Amino acid sequence: MKPKTEESGGGSGDTRESGTPAGPTLEERVTGALVGAAVGDALGGPVEGYSPDQILQRHGGRVHGVVGPWNGDDWRTARPIAPYHKGDGHVTDDTLMTHALIRVYATVRDHLDAYALADHLVPDLMTNPRWIPELEAEALPLQRLFLAEKWLVTRIHYGHVDPREAGVGNIVNCGAAMYMAPVGLVNAADPAAAYAEAIDLAGAHQSSYGREAAGVFAAAVAAACAPGATPDSVVAACLSLAKDGTRAAIEQVCEVAARHRDFESALAPIREAVAPYDTVGPDYRQPSLAARRPSRLHAIEELPVALGMVVTAGGDYRHAVLGAVNYGRDCDSIATMAGAVTGALGSPVPDEWSKRVAEASRLDLWSPATALTEVAREIFEKDVHRRRAHERAFACLGGR
Repeated sequence: MKPKTEESGGGSGDTRESGTPAGPTLEERVTGALVGAAVGDALGGPVEGYSPDQILQRHGGRVHGVVGPWNGDDWRTARPIAPYHKGDGHVTDDTLMTHALIRVYATVRDHLDAYALADHLVPDLMTNPRWIPELEAEALPLQRLFLAEKWLVTRIHYGHVDPREAGVGNIVNCGAAMYMAPVGLVNAADPAAAYAEAIDLAGAHQSSYGREAAGVFAAAVAAACAPGATPDSVVAACLSLAKDGTRAAIEQVCEVAARHRDFESALAPIREAVAPYDTVGPDYRQPSLAARRPSRLHAIEELPVALGMVVTAGGDYRHAVLGAVNYGRDCDSIATMAGAVTGALGSPVPDEWSKRVAEASRLDLWSPATALTEVAREIFEKDVHRRRAHERAFACLGGR
């Protein structure tokens, strides 16, 4: 992959000796990632499931911001979207699940594992009504989730399955990966730790390359938080950790993406690059018979494409998210991931988008970031204390 010039969104410089950040602070990166993910989610929602050509025809050009429902005022009854109000700035389940995971971190205030999802996330989804923008009503989050996400509740609450293995048997999709940005943020600048934690967590929800994508996406967000991070350094961190088809897909897509400077020219080449690894097939709404089955050779489509858009955009938030949105297919999740990575790099989320999404979704997009930043600092202090205790113990063993 050819290196890009360090323009636009990438963080700049290292931390100064005084401890003052040379680039965006931790709080700024956490806020950028979480708000950026939510806005990307909302922009991608109304065109999810369609092709770039269909999007072009429906909107008379490319999507460049918040748009209305695909079927206009008929969104309540028009299939296959009904009864969800996708569009007009409404976030989808990607953001709802991300915020739910943040609430788990705010409760546990330490690193999480699959048991934490069983003990805290599953009850929250089942018992605590919240405002669901796409339903325009207060409801249990579980009532909004796709069947692959309801699997968490089915297997853990009703099936009493070991949380570490509950993801086995689920369709392999991006359901776990789409809400793993908080894992990357509490492990900011430590991609390997983020990967390991997300792999453990995602075992409750996914298996195979769906679980792998969750780990690699968390690593990408953690890598984007490092001082001086660039799209190339994020991809390099992902490639150092990713396994099997996920690694191959990221490498192929990002090599292709690096040849383009605008998302319009990159749309078709990126799709061609990821197609051999994608099990869904050319028609997103008519998956192949082999779709979403476990494999060591395949990958979810969303993560490699999101990273490819980040590379094409040179780390610029607006460019990367619009590329993800206009790619179509599962573009709300692709834009969620691209938005999280570029937001963590420090590229600003346009105010006109974030304010409109927050108002339309009736959600505070900023308080979850404040809460998670505080938790991340607490976890870091605990990690330092644990590390120092290990160093003392190892020294007593004559290890050094």
